[in-house]
Amino acid sequence: MRIFPAVDILGGRCVQLVQGKRESATVFGDPLTCATRWLEEGADALHVVNLDGAFGSCAKNAELIVDLIQKTGVEIELGGGIRSIEDASHWLKTGVSRIIISTLATRKPESIRILADEYGSDRVMAGVDAKGGQIAVHGWQETAGNYLDWAFRFEELGAGSLLYTNVDVEGLQQGVLFEPVRRLIDHVHIPVVVAGGVSARSDVAGLRDAGAFGAVLGSALYSGKITLKEALEECQ
Repeated sequence: MRIFPAVDILGGRCVQLVQGKRESATVFGDPLTCATRWLEEGADALHVVNLDGAFGSCAKNAELIVDLIQKTGVEIELGGGIRSIEDASHWLKTGVSRIIISTLATRKPESIRILADEYGSDRVMAGVDAKGGQIAVHGWQETAGNYLDWAFRFEELGAGSLLYTNVDVEGLQQGVLFEPVRRLIDHVHIPVVVAGGVSARSDVAGLRDAGAFGAVLGSALYSGKITLKEALEECQ
């Protein structure tokens, strides 16, 4: 299983939010400095989110993110504010390993097939943000149907992988809810990376045993509740 330390960017700074709420942001400094720290501690990939993009300012942080991509040179999955095929294409051309599309995937599902045909399925990750078993869109403010149904549709359209985020536990550092994760992994045949609630070695071990392809470490990693070393050890 892979570990993806999160580098969430808001207003040019690396932050962590609770439940996706902008006002809950805790600032951890320069994004490149944070990214470099995790790479020096053993990470070989990063999960980067342009939070300003998710909140509607898609151009904000663009230069900073391109700089991070170029200077780290590692595998990066990027999400946040990718609202069109043009946005996705732009980021894929910068050298990001794969883009994460969530609201776009539900609003214009055919965009998955278009991007997969042009850039390859492995570079298109569909976001399955679930809230009470429903897929959550538009900054998690709206729901749009059963998360399993959408996940299956995303796979049929050509997504090479899925990012599953359990909105109900995201940022709370209280552990993973495993049952919806297992249901999703059993429901599709493509890799599933899990975010939301990963707070202890037992969470990483549980995701590994459930068959998750990867786990995103965010708030608990930055607060020190789990170390990158511990997470990497549990992946073995």
